Order: sequence, then structure tokens, then C-alpha cells
Amino acid sequence: MIRIQSSKIQHTNNKKLSSMETTTNKQIEINLLIEAIRQKYGYDFRDYANQSLMRRINNFLSNTSYTNICEVIYNILRDGQLFIKFLNYLSVSVTEMFRDPFVYRRIRQDIIPLLKIFPKINIWHAGCASGEEVYSFAILLKEENLYDRTNIYATDIDPISLEKARNGIFPLDVIKKGTENYLKSGGKHSLSNYYQANFEKVIFNSSLKKNITFMTHNLAVDYSFNQMHIIICRNVLIYFNQKLQNRVLQLFSDSLIRNGFLCLGLNESIVDTDILKKFDILSESDSILKKIFFE
Repeated sequence: MIRIQSSKIQHTNNKKLSSMETTTNKQIEINLLIEAIRQKYGYDFRDYANQSLMRRINNFLSNTSYTNICEVIYNILRDGQLFIKFLNYLSVSVTEMFRDPFVYRRIRQDIIPLLKIFPKINIWHAGCASGEEVYSFAILLKEENLYDRTNIYATDIDPISLEKARNGIFPLDVIKKGTENYLKSGGKHSLSNYYQANFEKVIFNSSLKKNITFMTHNLAVDYSFNQMHIIICRNVLIYFNQKLQNRVLQLFSDSLIRNGFLCLGLNESIVDTDILKKFDILSESDSILKKIFFE
């Protein structure tokens, strides 16, 4: 009886040890992959949230012929195009036209009037993904007669998403949802005024693109943009650990003018971060902040 109980305990311990070894091996492989990418291509994912990285790597494995991470490392080091494809899996590309329309309504009502005193306006969309929200903001500025004196810098880590944003061509279902959001956001005309439909796709008017500069930018390692009046970075920080969140938020603080505005995602906050004392919370429900401290 004692031997049977001992055997059960040993079996349980072996299962735990086996599970621990598997987890440890997987984490080691992920660390090696991230380090290989950093040294070869200069992209630093070491401070991205670990569980999010695991999900995205597993998604890449599920959708390709690669069977393990070591195989991915070997091929990524030798194939730059494969790396670009892999980068598309690691980056965050969830967005939509006028996402959270009440945020745009708040911006239209409370921030736009304050911007009208400036002869030139600089806006940074950080982590712009495929660009739906960049075009949304451009439309808002058009309707408030501010677009012609605005420079918009739209950045993302993923060149594939940036190319989609630069082209401004989207599936028709994007516009269907966008039209609903546009009306809720306080849109003054019809969203159809700003694009041409062609079968199952739409292309935004070139007039919306003329003041937008699309460029790659890595929030983990790259520089700040100076003299920004607004920075929009929505639902990107949630994929970073606390260390990287602090780094990025300091980057945003350095980039903003005094009394400039920072728009984050609804589930993102500067509470318990290094920049808390530098900002007033203009709207907690909309995650809109105003810079009050100038270094």
C-alpha cells in the first residue's frame, strides 16, 4: 500500500518536472529568438508582455510549415523577407475606423477648439497599424478646417501594415462599421464623401493623404518626435511590460509641447508610471491626458 502511494507521488512529481522542463525549454527558445532578431535586425522585443509574445509566435507556427522555434530562428537569420512576414505576426494590428466613437466626440468637443489657436499643428499616431484611425483623424481635422495646417506622422513597427496604411485601400466591411462609428463620433457630413468604392474595396481620397507621413518607428528603441500637439497611441501599451511602458510614456512626454494631449486606449493608464506627475487626466473614461509639466 505504501509502495503504491509512493509510486503515485513519484508519477505526479515526474509529470510536474516534465511540464516544468517543457515550459523552461519553450521560454529559452523564445528568448533565443528575440535575441537573434535584436542582433540581426535591431528590433527589440525583450520587454514585450511574455504571454502576448507566446500567443503570436504560436500563431505564426500554426499558420506556417515550421514545426518549432529553433527552425524559425535558423531561417529568420538567413531570410529577411521571412523576418518581415514574422514581424507582421508580432506587431499589433487591431484597429477600425473611428474606434470608440465617443473618444472622437470628446476630441472634437474639448481638444479641437484649443488647437485652433496654433498656426501649425503636429500630430503623431504611434502604432498606427493599417491606418484606419489615421484616416479617421484626418477626416475629423478636415471637418474642423484644421487639416491644411496639420502635419500627421503615422508610425508603426511593421512595414507590411504601414504599406496598407500608405495605400489607403480597405475592404468594404471596414467602411460599413466605420460609417456607423463616424455618425456616433459627431461626423458632420457623410463618410462616403472621403472615399471611392470599387467592387469590394474602397480607396480614401488623396486629399486625406497629402499631409500624412508614414514611417517605420520602433517604440522600444527609437527616438522621440519633437513639438507634438497630440499623440495618439491606443491599445499598444497593453502589450508591453511595465519597464517598456515607462520608456514609451517618457518618449511621449518628451515629444509633446506643454499643454499637449496624449490619447491612450481605454484600458491603458499612467497610474503607477514614471510620468504621472507630468500630466493631468483630462478625461479618465476616454484615457485622454494633458501634459502640464515641461522639463
